[in-house]
Amino acid sequence: MALVISENPVSAEGNFVYNRSYIFLICTIAALGGLLFGFDIANISGTIHFFSKHFQLNEISTGWAVGCISIGAATGALISGKISDMIGRKKTLLACAILFAITGVGTGWAGDFTTFIIFRILSGFAIGCASVVCPIYIAEISPAMFRGRLVAYYQLAITFGVLLAYFSNYLLLNTGPNNWRWMFSAQTVPAIFFFIGLFFVSESPRWLTGKGRENEALRVLERVGGLDFATAEVQAIHMSFSHALKENVQSLFSKDVFHIVITGIGIAIFSQIGGPLTAYAPEIFKEAGMSENTAFLQSNIIGFILFIFTMVAIATIDKAGRKKLLLYGIALLMLDTLAISVGFYTHVSGYWILTFALIFTGVYAATVGPVSWVVLSEIFPNRIRGNAMSLATLSLWIANFFVNGSFPIMRAHFGLPLTFGIYVPLFFIYFLFVYIRIPETKGKSLEEIERILIRKL
Repeated sequence: MALVISENPVSAEGNFVYNRSYIFLICTIAALGGLLFGFDIANISGTIHFFSKHFQLNEISTGWAVGCISIGAATGALISGKISDMIGRKKTLLACAILFAITGVGTGWAGDFTTFIIFRILSGFAIGCASVVCPIYIAEISPAMFRGRLVAYYQLAITFGVLLAYFSNYLLLNTGPNNWRWMFSAQTVPAIFFFIGLFFVSESPRWLTGKGRENEALRVLERVGGLDFATAEVQAIHMSFSHALKENVQSLFSKDVFHIVITGIGIAIFSQIGGPLTAYAPEIFKEAGMSENTAFLQSNIIGFILFIFTMVAIATIDKAGRKKLLLYGIALLMLDTLAISVGFYTHVSGYWILTFALIFTGVYAATVGPVSWVVLSEIFPNRIRGNAMSLATLSLWIANFFVNGSFPIMRAHFGLPLTFGIYVPLFFIYFLFVYIRIPETKGKSLEEIERILIRKL
């Protein structure tokens, strides 16, 4: 079937009948990359006490062991956009699945601290690649009318990965001196399922169009929403590429898109402020006066809250809008972080700290967590999306490294009241940034968003 490109393509957002079962199947499989992302960043929380004792680490070395994964993730984020633009989104994700499987076992059974760090960094590389390519793939194959929900599935998968990591850590806690090794190795199981599932997904139609393979893109989109939808969508995508120069890193700094790139970097950096509550949950609860078994059990509750409230975000994000959810969420997180700081300062009961932590987790999961990924997947123009998403996600992981890596050092030198207190003004700055810089993108095609943001210059 030959595809004829019209000079005036009709909107791809008319009254089409979508193949929802197919759309949700492929997006769910792609979102499994997020599950591994969440599993990998959370399972460290249950192992810190054991591997730091095994390798005889101090606060700085412990911070390095936790934070070094961000170095690998930053590297993966930096180059994954270019890799996925060269070989395709699907093949990149297949490579990520293999790396997740290998590094889970490699980290768990490392014989020395250097080997442990190497596998942690390699695991981070897989996370960085997945954190760029999974949301891009989902956004590029999803119709605009429910793209927000589908990209939010990626965050739901992250939170389910966090819950799965907390739960597996709890189950493996009393398995002997090698418990931490089994906790890391458990990552290999979901990685295998991710690898198998990827054989059932199609390549991104926007990537196919960018490579001049419009007929293949048409077949993918026809399966998504029928022939009329596919024809209109491919025409709109083709037109967005036809006015663009070949993508390169220098294009990120061109006058018409640089302000969009800066906005994406800001979203990525600020989204990491609350990271230590996930990475150090059992340690924080133990400092609040809870026993080790109780602290691990409370971490499971946090994982469960993350998962449940992310489903709230999925149900509301295409109705309430991205900007409103971000503003309300950031304001509530700022107040809750202040409450945690005051709680540690006044030595309230550990269960009050748990309550504040659960509120923080629920608000984050319903707002900032999923909405940040949705906005990042939407705001970049087609011609720079790969490199721009890589740069934004690189910034995210650099921020993650400094936030999580510095936490045990700040806790040791400043105490938890001041440590959490430092995050409060950062949330205020984040609020102002979103209010000033972020447009509303709900219900718009990626090409419409591109036109709106470029006109804002």
